Amino acid sequence: MNDVLSSARVKTTGHYINGEETLQQDAPVIEVNSPLDGSVIGNVPVADGNLVRDAVNVAKNAFASWSEVPVKDRAQVLFRFKQLVENDLNALAELVSEENGKTHSESKAEIEKGLEVTEFATSLPQIYNQELLEVSRGVDCASRRYPLGVVAGITPFNFPAMVPLWMIPIAIGTGNTFIHKPSEQVPLTPNVLAEYLQRAGLPKGVYNIVHGDKTTVEALLDNNDIKAVGFVGSSAVAKLVYQKGTMAGKRVLALGGAKNHLVVMPDADADITAANVAASAYGCAGQRCMAASVLILVGNSDHILEKIIAEAQKIRAGINLGAVISPAAKQRIENYITRAEQNGADILVDGRNAFVKGKEQGNYVNPTIIAGVEPTNECACDEIFGPVLTVLRVGSLDEALAIENANPYGNAAAIYTTNGGTARYFSEKASAGMIGVNIGVPVPREPFSFGGWNSSRFGYGDITGMDGVRFWTNLKKITTKWTASAAKNWMS
Repeated sequence: MNDVLSSARVKTTGHYINGEETLQQDAPVIEVNSPLDGSVIGNVPVADGNLVRDAVNVAKNAFASWSEVPVKDRAQVLFRFKQLVENDLNALAELVSEENGKTHSESKAEIEKGLEVTEFATSLPQIYNQELLEVSRGVDCASRRYPLGVVAGITPFNFPAMVPLWMIPIAIGTGNTFIHKPSEQVPLTPNVLAEYLQRAGLPKGVYNIVHGDKTTVEALLDNNDIKAVGFVGSSAVAKLVYQKGTMAGKRVLALGGAKNHLVVMPDADADITAANVAASAYGCAGQRCMAASVLILVGNSDHILEKIIAEAQKIRAGINLGAVISPAAKQRIENYITRAEQNGADILVDGRNAFVKGKEQGNYVNPTIIAGVEPTNECACDEIFGPVLTVLRVGSLDEALAIENANPYGNAAAIYTTNGGTARYFSEKASAGMIGVNIGVPVPREPFSFGGWNSSRFGYGDITGMDGVRFWTNLKKITTKWTASAAKNWMS
């Protein structure tokens, strides 16, 4: 393991400002514990308004020169950054697992998805070109994108590498300078990414990190020099960030939570469906906004449910299932299961009281399947954010769609069927931004963009792909006439 990764552990992780880690005298710190075994793996400081202001000023000064760097040269930095991360992929995945709790393979997949967005950003010289059209005789119209200035990203605990990489490459590739506020529960990975960016040749001050809590977020939203904010987290907080940021005149895109429904038709391939549903519900311990949360069985689909139960029982904490982020998260998840049971639900698979030998202080919940509840039950409505799948039964696809479309979220919905007409009908009628057909985690691959509907998103557009380019830039239109023309019109 290289020095960048080894130095990230078991110390106070400083803010990263102007190309170096820095600590604020007498600032409070938050202890960072590994979800895997509860051990202390570091401390993270809390930035106050003064330090946030210092970081923004550094970024503001860096913007003057970085925004003038040709986009082809900015892309070269991202090429080198991608290569550095790929060279240390396994070691970086170990760090992600240690601070987040997911399995090593899941951590690798997270980083690779983030690098896919980075690769998209390296193509900016090809997709960022100026549009030009002769709109009238002797008159040209052109459009050109310009960076906004200092922008910020606020990212969650569940993907320490991927979600930051949804924002950073496109934001800095388009010429902005960036202030990053990661979750205080996973502060180590972002600082390592900062070191890789500097090694790749990113000038000091272009990417900066301020660690902290709610007060740090508020300081970012209150700062008038920050022109745009990207956010990923719960819907309740996303809405608050959107309201506060837009009231301050900022451009805001805040992605929130979800309650994703998987609809299983009787004609679905039982083996493929069972394996895919289990992977969707229990991958990353259910701590992802694209996880399967509600399984809707249409008609006589019990033969498929039996196979899903069998697949769930193959997944065990500490073997092929990671930990949830904290003791509080474990308790909250298990409380949902207990309340459902007390209210008469059938616990078909019970994940409470999970135990991993040698990691007794880890935060583990095994796969759980709850059945025998109404669509209005809290376990069928709330975002539990853990390895819990709630089963509902309906008589028709339209009944299933009614349940899906009544929920306030709109990230993902999926259907399992072997009938193309059924799949198309569902895809057109489901109220969600990302639809899966026989795919339980329908995360788009670049250049297709990531983003939900309804209360899963506050603001316009998606966070990656061309929508990401649009979000982090302003569009200028230039109309030019150099030669006289005999033809007269309103532009003459």
